[in-house]
Parts: sequence; C-alpha cells; structure tokens
Amino acid sequence: MRLLVLGGTEFVGRTVVEAALARGWEVTVFHRGRHAPPAGVRSLHGDRTAPDGLAALAADDGTWDAVVDTWSAAPRAVRDAARRLRGRAGRYVYVSSRSVYAWPWPRGAREDAPLVEGAAAGAEATDYARDKRGGELAAVEAFGAGDSLLVRAGLILGPYENVGRLPWWLNRIARGGPVLAPGPRDLAVQYIDVRDLAGWLLGAVERALSGPYDLVGPPGLTTMGELLEACVRATGANAELRWTAPGLILDAGIEPWTGLPVWVPPGGEMYDAVHRSDVSRALATGLRCRPAGETVADTWRWLTGIGGTAPQRSDRTSVGVDPRVEAEVLAAARGVPGATP
Repeated sequence: MRLLVLGGTEFVGRTVVEAALARGWEVTVFHRGRHAPPAGVRSLHGDRTAPDGLAALAADDGTWDAVVDTWSAAPRAVRDAARRLRGRAGRYVYVSSRSVYAWPWPRGAREDAPLVEGAAAGAEATDYARDKRGGELAAVEAFGAGDSLLVRAGLILGPYENVGRLPWWLNRIARGGPVLAPGPRDLAVQYIDVRDLAGWLLGAVERALSGPYDLVGPPGLTTMGELLEACVRATGANAELRWTAPGLILDAGIEPWTGLPVWVPPGGEMYDAVHRSDVSRALATGLRCRPAGETVADTWRWLTGIGGTAPQRSDRTSVGVDPRVEAEVLAAARGVPGATP
C-alpha cells in the first residue's frame, strides 16, 4: 500500500506513519520541516497556511492508495489539499473529532447524532468543532462519500502526546507526595491509545471503509483509579493518591477535563458526552484496545526518554492544577468526612 500523510511528524500523524511502515507500506509525508519524520519515509515540504503552500504536492508525480489528514484549523486547508489530490489518491482519511456533534451530545450518542451548524468546507478558522466539521465536509466534497473516511476521535492518549494530559499526570505523580485524585475512584473513563487508533485506521484503509466512525475505547475500558494507579506503578514514585469528592474539587474552581486532565465529574452532560459514547460501529469493524497499564507505561518510557517535558501544541491551552490550589483542596478534604474514600 502507498500512503500519503499530511503532517506525519507529531502525535497522531507520526503514529500512523510508524504503524504503516511496520506493515511494510510505502509512506510519503508532506510537512513543514519543523520536526523530523520517522526514518524510512519520503518527505515533501510545504506549509498549508502559506500562499502556494501545496506546490511540492503539485510538482510531485506520486500517487497513493490513501491520504491521511489530521488538520484541525481552517477547513479551507483540507479543501485545498483534497482538491489537489483528487485523482491521485484512492481514499481520503480525515482524522476528525467527536466535537463535531451538536451540544449537548446525547448520552450514548452514535454517528447519526446531530452535527454542529455553521461549518463550511472553504471556511477560515473559527472554533475547533466547526473547523473539524468543515474539514469533514471538505474531504467528502473532494472525494465523495464512498471514498472518504471520517475518523471522529475521542480522547487520545499515548506516546508522542502533544496536548499534555497523560504527561501531566505522570509528571505530577512522579514528584510524589499526596496527589489530588478526582473521585470517585471507580469512575469509568473513555479514551483511545493513539496506536490503537492508528491500527484501526490502517485496517479501515485496507478494507476500504468509508463514512463516519466514532473512535474511542468502549465505555468502562478503564477507570480513574486504574489510570492513576498505573501512573504510580509506571513512575515508581512515592505518591499517595488522595481520592477526593467531586464537589470539593469543583468548589475550588478547578475545571474538569483541563484542571485535572481526563476527569469529568459524573452525572452531567459533559460526562455523558466524553465518557459514555457508543463505539459499537468501530468495535464491529476491528477496533481493539490495549489495557490502560500498557498505555501509561509506554507513555512514561517515551516521556523520560525525551527528558520529561512533553511537546505542547501551540493551539491548545496547558493543562493541570496549580500546586497551591491542589494543596488547599487536599487540606480541605481532610476535614470532610467521606471526602477521600
């Protein structure tokens, strides 16, 4: 198989490239040259945000079985690339997001849930949800519904993460001492290891799948307890997880999802949206998910191998709670019966 990856040097794109190379595929990457791609690929350089930024693609005479695009800014960049590649690639795979669904997302929502309004294939950047939906529209506009695959990913964790969620937890727990662990301990969480996403995506290309697929691990794949305890094991730290009631955390002004990454308090629209989605379509088409302990251990191995500081996307805000706020909440929790079960 011949694969073109637009990007291919960071997180999802890089993992897809490595997985394709491991399958013996011939891989070309089109990127800006800011990061070195994996060894064994053919590189084309260009900046999709610049005038004539696709010139290298236009000048190249390559053809591919599929294109993988992870773009998350202005949809017009997806439109321009897809139009340029129409007739030269068999399938366009756009890595989208479950954010394309209209809020509030119904509990157990599937691929037929209502979508955000106001998105357009040729739009400039607006907000993440509409940008991703615009990218979907651009892919389908150029390649048609039968030759486009829309991968609506949920929370993605694993090696090369450049958003900071799991790296933050690993570094915090590695420092040791009492750790503010957001309860309840048995709270089910949904995520997908980036390598499992890449494996499913390449399998979908081989099977010529098309249309939208929600891609995240099944509900109950793991819990906050299992995830954070795996961090303790992986780091070998002298850390004590202090399981704290959601009310105390929220009263302190700590934002779910970003202040304490991954965590969302149970019982509300946000929890149902990000941790209770129906992924039966992906499971029926080959999605397999590795255990949380493997994701955590491998991410820690990668993180320590690059010096402990994870790369950070410039278009994402940093995550994590201020140490002073954490200490205040832990102190308050000690005085509340049943706050740390």
